[in-house]
Amino acid sequence: MKGVSFLTDETHHKRYVQLDLDEVVNINDTDLEDLMDVIIAEARKNDEKISIEELGNQLKREGLL
Repeated sequence: MKGVSFLTDETHHKRYVQLDLDEVVNINDTDLEDLMDVIIAEARKNDEKISIEELGNQLKREGLL
């Protein structure tokens, strides 16, 4: 996407997202949502993974389902 750069650390791991506000100021809502989804997914890629069944059980235990 034009106006979006990923910056890496010394070990070449993506660490930061740099936005050129002059470029992204005209971005439409759908593209902005897509960009945010990618940023969130990238940030969470190493998080612990659980099954959908385990998630349902956890939410039930917490009274959220």
